[in-house]
Amino acid sequence: MSSGTEPLGLLGGTFDPIHFGHLRLAEECADSLRLNEIRLIPAAKPWQRSGLISAIEHRLEMVRLGVEGNPRLRLDARESERIGPSYTVDTLAGLRAELGETRPLVMIVGSDQFLNLPTWHRWQKLFEFAHIAVARRANESFDLGELPAALAGMVANRLTNDRSALAEPAGRVFSIEMTPLKISSSQIRTLVRTRQSPRYLLPAAVYDYIIGHGLYQ
Repeated sequence: MSSGTEPLGLLGGTFDPIHFGHLRLAEECADSLRLNEIRLIPAAKPWQRSGLISAIEHRLEMVRLGVEGNPRLRLDARESERIGPSYTVDTLAGLRAELGETRPLVMIVGSDQFLNLPTWHRWQKLFEFAHIAVARRANESFDLGELPAALAGMVANRLTNDRSALAEPAGRVFSIEMTPLKISSSQIRTLVRTRQSPRYLLPAAVYDYIIGHGLYQ
């Protein structure tokens, strides 16, 4: 496929800060689905996130530093340019308008996020704009019976392990087994705030940026 028609991976989040869990997730999804590009999209105003978060300028720069040197990963700052809450459905609609109706898009989510999908803004539309790759832990099953009824009904005829389905622009659900890395952004923020080292949980350049800008202290 040409670069204009090959599947494009999308990984959203607050990235406050980005860490090796995020980066390994993107890397393994790229390998599993043979994606040549994954865009990391920091949410400017995450509507489901309570509490303070770092300014979007800091989070954008940390993602830029985190993906530096990896040709498959790149920062996409589009949500920082939009006014109002960062709704994923609006981001996907914008990408569709920009890239056309035929390019396959693959939205990557963790299994916990996927379970909460029915709480997302206009969540049913997500399947019209993109495929969804659900990242699950090695010992975690993907049982439709454990999903909320509305979500199970939406997924039942969409679930596939056949990568050839990525020739379609949207609408399929893939389940991908990931390496379990128990790293969280909140854990890193706590370590910094309590003057402990989060080194080796995140890229060194991101850690240096956090210390240099006095974040989370």
